[in-house]
Amino acid sequence: MKIEILDTTLRDGEQTQGVSYSPPEKLHIATLLLRDLKVDRIEVASARVSAGEQEALRLITRWAARHSMLDKIEVLGFVDGDTSLNWIREAGGMVVNLLCKGSLRHLEKQLRKTPGEHLDDIRKIVRVADENGMQVNIYLEDWSNGMISSKEYVLFMIDSLSNEKIRRFMLPDTLGILNPDQTSLFCRQMTERHPSLHFDFHAHNDYDLAVANVYSAVTAGIRGIHTTVNGLGERAGNAPLSSVIGLLNDHLGGVTGVNEYEITRVSRIVETFSGIRIPVNKPVIGANVFTQTSGIHADGDNKDNLYCSNLRPERFGRKRTYALGKQSGKATIRKNLEEYGLELSQESLARVTERVIELGDKKETVTTEDLPFIIADVLGNDRSSYKIFIKNYSLTLSYGLKPSASVQLEIDGLLFQETSSGDGQYNAFMKAVRKIYDQMGRELPVLADYEVSIPPGGKTDALVETVIRWSHQGREFRTRGLDADQTESAIKATEKMLNIIENNEIKPAYKKLISVSDGI
Repeated sequence: MKIEILDTTLRDGEQTQGVSYSPPEKLHIATLLLRDLKVDRIEVASARVSAGEQEALRLITRWAARHSMLDKIEVLGFVDGDTSLNWIREAGGMVVNLLCKGSLRHLEKQLRKTPGEHLDDIRKIVRVADENGMQVNIYLEDWSNGMISSKEYVLFMIDSLSNEKIRRFMLPDTLGILNPDQTSLFCRQMTERHPSLHFDFHAHNDYDLAVANVYSAVTAGIRGIHTTVNGLGERAGNAPLSSVIGLLNDHLGGVTGVNEYEITRVSRIVETFSGIRIPVNKPVIGANVFTQTSGIHADGDNKDNLYCSNLRPERFGRKRTYALGKQSGKATIRKNLEEYGLELSQESLARVTERVIELGDKKETVTTEDLPFIIADVLGNDRSSYKIFIKNYSLTLSYGLKPSASVQLEIDGLLFQETSSGDGQYNAFMKAVRKIYDQMGRELPVLADYEVSIPPGGKTDALVETVIRWSHQGREFRTRGLDADQTESAIKATEKMLNIIENNEIKPAYKKLISVSDGI
């Protein structure tokens, strides 16, 4: 059975606190929804809201008319005579979603009218719309509460309007109060009483049951589902488009025509325009939902995709990833190395794995982009030939005071310690080291350049690669360090420098990937 998808990101989604789209943004999202995602219909505005809202509607209807999609553009209208109809028609709209009362309490307390009076008002608007070539769908606002507390009123309204020129009857769980059992029961009562009518279901997520209720609605014979991109909407939001499409395709065999592959891209664009971040664990579109963290999972996937389901990331324009951190195993590292077409020997793989776990204890995650840095650091960091070790150091940073450092070096088995202050923590550290070398009558290189980089997309806890260029006795060389802390990575680069000059083996710049025997 064909299930229609009406996306209301631009109407109900814009009722999210703090969200407001400009007319060009609305047009852009509308084209993505219809042209790229290929949803059946979109609800793009509420009548009479503002001049900007009408201008946005005008831009969208002009585009839709050029692409023979004008009947897919819907606008929320009100039972206000012909005021909403005129507002919509002036902007080129031809489909009105008429907001009627779906519960007796709403009718009596908000409109202060009788069911008969409300019915007459609706019929007049439907007649005027038809005379102007406009299509009408009916929203029964607060329908869920109506079915719980005033079912006779709901049935009266639907029975009385069933022969009017109304294309769809839309059943909103306005306050998100239903559970799946109630949704199934109430929707089935609608579809069985009027099997020839087209019913839509509009879920809200106040109890985190919107997608579950969509499942119940479709199994009860509902033929249209309302969604929003990223689950935007009033209060806790609406049923997310991404989750609904995954559910319909995998659990109900529903034919929607929606292009799954474009879901992630459109979600990211709406995230940017709305300013509302997608939770990292949000199904289908969250940053973490196709990431395996446990090394056991990576091992199982290496052997026979044991931890993969039908909800494949490739369907949604994404890739499966394997998180690097303290729970990583060799299988996790191998999976990530595949991204770079690299292989490591068993010995090198073990060393890289050990380093990733060590870093994982110091920061939340290690990204795939960090891996080349780590490999270069581990495989180019053989300390067996070191004669100088930085045994201990303490760095102090206090507001209003100069940073200070206390450093202990081991040189040929002897310990030396000095303290100094400086313009920064690393500057203080280097001054303390210089004091030690001055006492010993040794010459330190001059720092010629200091370069810091983080992997693409790195955040505040990203790994830091520090490359320092040194000048010593007329020659220049570079050393590099890697750590989650910028100063610590610079100190590691400094320890390498001390041993290079100690061994009198100034070398050219280190390459990121240096082990030929490991096939890198």
